[in-house]
Order: sequence, then C-alpha cells, then structure tokens
Amino acid sequence: MTTHEERIDPVGHRPAGGREWAGLAVLALPALLASLELTVTHLALPAIGRDLSASSTELLWIVDVYAFLLAGSLITMGAWGDRIGRRRLLLIGAAAYGAASVLAAYASGAPALIAARALMGVAGSTLMPSTLSLTATMFRDPRQRTVAVGIIVASVSAGTAIGPLVGGWLLERYWWGSVFLLGVPVMACLLLAGPLLLPEHRDPSAGRMDAVSALSSLAAVLPVVYGLKRIAADGPDPVSVLAVLAGGVLAVLFVRRQRGLADPFVDPRLFADRAFSTSAGTLALGIFVLWGSNYAVAQYLQLVHGLSPLDAGLWTAPSAVGVIAGSILAPRIVRRVRPAAVIGAGLAVSAVGYGMLTQVSEPGGLGLLVSGAVVVSAGLGPMMALATDMVVAAAPRERAGAAAAISSTAPQLGGALGIAVLGSVITAVYRGEMSESVPPGVPAAVAAAARDNLGAAVSAAGTLPGRLGAETLDLAREAFTHGFHLTATISAVLMGGAAVLVTVLLGRAVSPLHATPPRSS
Repeated sequence: MTTHEERIDPVGHRPAGGREWAGLAVLALPALLASLELTVTHLALPAIGRDLSASSTELLWIVDVYAFLLAGSLITMGAWGDRIGRRRLLLIGAAAYGAASVLAAYASGAPALIAARALMGVAGSTLMPSTLSLTATMFRDPRQRTVAVGIIVASVSAGTAIGPLVGGWLLERYWWGSVFLLGVPVMACLLLAGPLLLPEHRDPSAGRMDAVSALSSLAAVLPVVYGLKRIAADGPDPVSVLAVLAGGVLAVLFVRRQRGLADPFVDPRLFADRAFSTSAGTLALGIFVLWGSNYAVAQYLQLVHGLSPLDAGLWTAPSAVGVIAGSILAPRIVRRVRPAAVIGAGLAVSAVGYGMLTQVSEPGGLGLLVSGAVVVSAGLGPMMALATDMVVAAAPRERAGAAAAISSTAPQLGGALGIAVLGSVITAVYRGEMSESVPPGVPAAVAAAARDNLGAAVSAAGTLPGRLGAETLDLAREAFTHGFHLTATISAVLMGGAAVLVTVLLGRAVSPLHATPPRSS
C-alpha cells in the first residue's frame, strides 16, 4: 500500500501515465454505481412493497431519503476531503457504502431499509466529490483532464443505461435485496485498488471543519430538495413552497458565513470567475431540462404507451448512450474548437431534439420519441463533460474538493427543480384540459380521479364499461401529450437561449482547456 501524499504543485502540468489511467478506471466504478443504484432501486420497489408490506409513504421514503441526504451532504463532504485527503475520504465512503448496502439488502422491514438507505445517501455523497477532485489532481494536463472528466461523466450515464438490464436480470432470478448488493463488489474493488493506484491529495493549509457551516449547508439543501420533490409529486402547496423558501434563506445565511471565514467551505470568490459561475449555472440548467424531460418521457412511455417500468427503462437506455457519446467526443473536438463553441453547439443540438419531442403524438410516435431523446442527450453530453471540467479546473487545486462538490450539487438541485417545474407544467395543462373533457356518463368519483392525473385516469378508465372507458382514457392521454409538448417547447427555448448566452459568456472567459501545458523535459 502506498503512503505517498502528493503536495500542491501550482506550476507543473505533468502528463499522466499508465498509473493515472489505471486509477481513472478505478474512479469510474463509483461513478457508474451512482446512477445504476438509483435505477435498480426504482425497479425493485414493487417487490419491496410486497415482501416488506411497505406502505406507499414508506416506499417513497426508501427512494427519497437517499436523494435527500446525498444532495444535502455533498458540500460538507467536498470540504472534508480537502482537509483529510480526497483518497482517504473516498475509501471511507466506499467502506461505509458497502456496509450500508448489505444492511439494505437484508433489511427485515421498511423502517430498517429506510435507515440503511439514509446511510447509503450520506456515504454516497463522498463518492462524486472525491472522484472528480482526484481526477483533477491526477490529470494536470488540461487536455488529458478534459478526457478524464468526460470518461467519468460517461460512466455515470453508462450506469443509467445498464441499470434496467442488470436490475431486471437480478430481480427475475433473485430477491429484491440482490440489487443493493451490487455496490458491495464495486466498493471492494475500490478499497483494494484505490490505495495502490490513487494518489493522496489534500490542502495542507486547511483549518478545522466548521461545524456550523456543515449543518447550515445541510439545512439549506434539504428543505429545497424536499419541497421540490413534493411539488413534483403533488403540485405546489404551502408546505412545499415554504420549504423551498426556507432553504433559500438558509442558503443566503450559509454564503454570508462563508464570506466571514478565513477557511470557508465554499469560497464565494470562486463565483466571481466567469468560467466557474457560467459553467456551474449551465450545468444546473442543462440537468434541469434533462431530468424534467426524462421524468416526462418515463411517464409518457408507461401511461400513454402502456409499457411496463422495465420496458420503459429499456426504451430510455439509448438516450444515455447519447450522453456517453457526447461526453467522450467533446474532449477530442475541443482540441480544435473553443469549449464555449462546443458547449453552445451542443445546447443548440439539444434544442433541436426538444423540437422533435414537440411532434410526438399518440398512437405511434415511439420511434420519434426515442430519437428526440437521443438527440437531446447527445447535445447535452458535451456540456456535462466540459462544464464539469471547467468548474473543477477553475478552482485552486487546494479547493478541488469543494469545487467538485459544487459541480455535483448544481445538477442535483437543477434536476430536482426541473422535475418539479416541468412536471407541474404537465399537470397544469392536463388538469386544465380534463376539467372540461371528461365524457358525460362518467360517475362523479371516477371523473374526479381522471381529472387529477393520468395515472389515476388509467386506473379509473379500467372501472368503466368498454367504450366509455376507452374514450376517457383517450382524452386523458391526449391532455397529457399536450402538456408534454409544452414542456418540450419550453426546454427547446431554454436550450436555444442558453446556447447563445454560453457562447458569449464563456467565449470571453479565459478557459483552462486552452492553457498550453509546458513541455515535459
């Protein structure tokens, strides 16, 4: 086991060798697991509910508690890694994640599973900040670093693509707990290979962790994520809106405290760097539309086309391939074209993809739906890779962990906001049309359910006699499709506008991707 600790070299850009690329393969493992785990958990929910007699509320918490604590702990873990060492934090998190996965797999009841998932969320928050900050440490040459970050982003997307396949295969042959055991061999490989292939790196001048900052960062993020998820599920209500506002106020207080600290968790001066702030904002906006559209596409496939969750997951897998292709190709393109132009062009391509989604109709349209989703993801792939790289690279190396945490937190918040806002748009259009579209003769209770949401309409239509049920279902699906078209239009406009703004703002910024590394002697 190596005990070598790498110190900060503010000048050199040593080209990476075989050890660094082998270490990148190790870092790709937790990146792959991060998205795969969430996919397989969704697939396992029906079996969990049946075997553990879990209520609908408990099933919701099994999914949400992981997302809440993951998002809320990212900033703290990034700052902690800067202080104790990014490799050390990664290995601690890997061991804790593996142990929590075993607890989840063999949970005897829903409360025990929720507790295990909470531990997995906290442990999981160590993975991406450590992975990205170590990647930036290992690959100092800007061009090599861009390739390496692209591979990490592609690994995250690969988890989304193979999750339905792996999860479906396991659930057909084993019990639901097998999907949680996926993390155990991955973390075991990381624990064995990490000390051999990954360098240790930390900020030697960092002070102690500020407990108030840690708690306030958690207190700021948790209510925002909770409120947005509640809005996405049930629409705006006083509790959810108040939660989001409270989180915003706490975020302002967190930033004010950071400005007064000699050794802040997140240095507010980072956001004065145009490359950093524009890249972080673009990353949040891109994931805003991506998660929002993915949510809408999943609903469309299951409730309009009538596919099972597994089949719907398989049809959405090609869009993950689009992200993989875009994030892998982007580093090659930026060798000849400025990153601002590549990101802007990618956002414009994604706008075209959303334009394709505005033309999807039912019945049919499945091919156009999948094609549009692939174009969207292929356009967003370069943005995700290059913007993540620019966020991490714009920060001083001693703050790489905190910068990596921001590049992980921005998508989490942007994605949650996208699902809430775009999901609410679909719901508003659906309810507006269905308020006057329920056929005469439908019982009042059934009509009320059909007017609420498409899922309820599908269930309600099954209780009606043949032609009346079919007519009700057709009207509900048409109303949902109109809402789907509106969200695709909004997303296309946002991506088109972002393409212009990013090209202008990042075009004027000094990009670390175009820094010329010194020749090695």
